[in-house]
Parts: sequence; C-alpha cells; structure tokens
Amino acid sequence: MIHIPFNKPYMTGQELGYISDAHANLQFAGDGAYTKRCSAWLEERTGTKRALLTHSCTAALEMSALLAGIGPGDEIIMPSYTFVSTANAFVLRGGVPVFVDIRADTLNLDESLIEAAVTPRTRAIVPVHYAGVGCEMDSILAIAQRHNLLVIEDAAQGVTSAYRGKALGSIGDFGTYSFHETKNVISGEGGALLVNTPENVLRAEIIREKGTDRSRFFRGEVDKYTWQEVGSSFLPGELTAAFLWAQLEQADRIRDERLSSWGYYHDRLASAEEAGIVRRPIVPDTCTHNAHMYYVLLAADVDRDTVLQCMKQHGIGAVFHYVPLHTAPAGRVVGRAHGALPVTEALSARLVRLPLWVGLTRNEQDEVIHVLLRSIDLAKGKAETR
Repeated sequence: MIHIPFNKPYMTGQELGYISDAHANLQFAGDGAYTKRCSAWLEERTGTKRALLTHSCTAALEMSALLAGIGPGDEIIMPSYTFVSTANAFVLRGGVPVFVDIRADTLNLDESLIEAAVTPRTRAIVPVHYAGVGCEMDSILAIAQRHNLLVIEDAAQGVTSAYRGKALGSIGDFGTYSFHETKNVISGEGGALLVNTPENVLRAEIIREKGTDRSRFFRGEVDKYTWQEVGSSFLPGELTAAFLWAQLEQADRIRDERLSSWGYYHDRLASAEEAGIVRRPIVPDTCTHNAHMYYVLLAADVDRDTVLQCMKQHGIGAVFHYVPLHTAPAGRVVGRAHGALPVTEALSARLVRLPLWVGLTRNEQDEVIHVLLRSIDLAKGKAETR
C-alpha cells in the first residue's frame, strides 16, 4: 500500500557539517557564531530591530508576555483557533485570554470584532497568522493605537511570509517564529523573538539571559553582569543554531518548492470547489504567503472523521488541526470567549490538512487528491444512509 506522510522534515545536506564545525570549535552553549549568523539573517530579512533566537516559539511568546508586563487579570485578545502556546504564555503571568472569532476566508482573527472586545483590562492583541497568511494588520494596528495596546504577532507559521510587503512578525511591537520540525524552516525545536521597538531591545536581551545583563558584558559594555529583573533561560544551544543556519541559507528555495506543491493542489482542486465538494484556502491580495500548509474545508454535511479514517486506511497522512481553545477544559477555566464564536466552531470541524513537504511528487499529490475526493464520497454516502 502506498504511504504518503503528512509531513517529512527537509534536510538541506549542510546541517551535519555545520554542527560538526560548532563541535570542532567547542561551541555548545547559546549565542555562538551560528546563533549570530541566524540572528543577522532574520534582522536583515525582516527589518526588525533585534532578532533573538529562542528554544521554541513558546519561549518567544513567554518572553513577549514578560516584556509586555502582563500581570494578574490583564486581558489579551486572541483567536480561539490557535495552538495552546498562544494562550499559555500569557496565562503563566496571570493574564486572561479573551477569545474572538475568526474570519471565514483566512481563518485569521476577525479584526472587525476586536474593538468590541476591548475593556479597561485589555493590554495586548495577539494576531495569529494562520497558515502563514497575514492578518489584516493595518486595522489591528489602528485599534491598538486607539486603545494604547501592544500588538504581539504569533507568526509561528509565517517565516518568509509578508503583509503589504512587510515580513510577518516585524509589524507589531513583537513577533514570534517557530522552527519546529513541522514548520517550513526547521531546527527540530527552536524559535525566535523579533523585537520591533528599539526601547525594548535591551530588556529583551536581559529577560532572555535569566534576567541578567550578560549580553552587555560580552559586548564589553559593563565590567560584570548582574541580575537586573525577572527572566529565564530562553537561549537555544549552538548545535541547534548550526542546524538552523543550514535551513535559513535555503529558506527561499524551501518556500518556492512548497509554493509549487501548494499551487498544484490549488489548481487541481478548483473543479471540486466549483462543485461545492470542498472550499480551498483564500489568500488576500495584500498577503504573500509561504505555503506552510494546504487545507480544504469540507461541506457541512460531510463527516470529517470518516474522511480522515478513510484517507488513513489508504496510506494518506491527512489530519485536522486545532481544537478551539474556548471549548477546551483549560480554556474554559482560564479564559473567556467574547460572545459566540460560530465561524471558529464551524470551520474547525470541517478543516482537513493535506500532505505538503519538500520532495512531494506530482504523482503523490494526484493520489492524495484522488483519495480525498473518494473519501468525501464515502462519507456523504454514510451520512445519507443514517
């Protein structure tokens, strides 16, 4: 039986060589030569004031919560359709996630609903750029300015994506990236914090280095480093950075190959969308995306579990995505929904992600599409006989 996995991590071929080089130079802890190369690449490509590598995107989000001064009872507006780290980072500081519905087209935070969710306790807005497609950032920034709020971009899926020509993650006060094995550019685990406001650069360095001014010491700016404020250990090891450097060197090629596969899916599924069988992703003209994922939305009368089970039986690694946070046990306790979230609840139950990775062949994509459409037919048949 054919087997097409949902994800296959891509290796450029340079990873082990760079890791060996770091090993030969006896550089294992954070902020060595490869960390500096990765940070410089991110700063040049995004225009951020400072890019700080972290051991995960979760760590970058936790740093942003510390930098934002989030405390008990402070409210943070975010979508419910996101990964748990988006909320956890702020809940750990005593913050309260306020979940707002998503747009039906991009599945991003619905900017038209944000302002009504603002209260005197609101401190920040956290737009999540779903599938590497940018949120409507102009509107979000305008709301934040009117209410004196911070904007913290969860751009975990958005490396090499842009909104109106600006790199995702570089538009708000802070931005966060993920280099997890499932992302486009990877280091196994890993992430980065983009500090876009110059006044926060030094504090970010201090928080990242366990609350000390160790970075300033190594630059020769102070004669010793001391504990300055509350922080933690957010640095990745140098071997992780060496792996990441091999990926960043080929980030554009990785994106372009993924875009080619994304486009093939999109073209081949156009007729299925016209027939009302699926709905394809929508990318606004204001956005340049990175083909992080290709998903379809099933018709409301199709049982997704049946589709996924059938695809699995035929060797296709198709999967669903987030369980909305406002419906999760922890989400109901530590956060609250701003009104009903009908789009989140409806679309999250209909979404199917298809295999997409560098090296996926056209024959494999044809097989994925064939099995997907056949599975939908079977699921419809079961629904009609109930």
